[in-house]
Amino acid sequence: MALRAVRGATQVTADDREVVLAASRELVEKVMAENGLAQDDVVSIVFTATRDIVSVAPALAARQLGFHEVALICAQE
Repeated sequence: MALRAVRGATQVTADDREVVLAASRELVEKVMAENGLAQDDVVSIVFTATRDIVSVAPALAARQLGFHEVALICAQE
């Protein structure tokens, strides 16, 4: 079994729950597609956000996409 780490980043125009979640969902979907990954290939995802993003934990976006068996971690940069 191969173990790989991939990284992605996004920006939001406002600290608004729906804006943060939409950008986070888009990022997760893009990283998965561009790396040819399926949810079963993912062990964990670490989300970081700057201090000004407090409206929602970005990891919720991954749960909304069906990542229910994946460890999700949120941290502040």
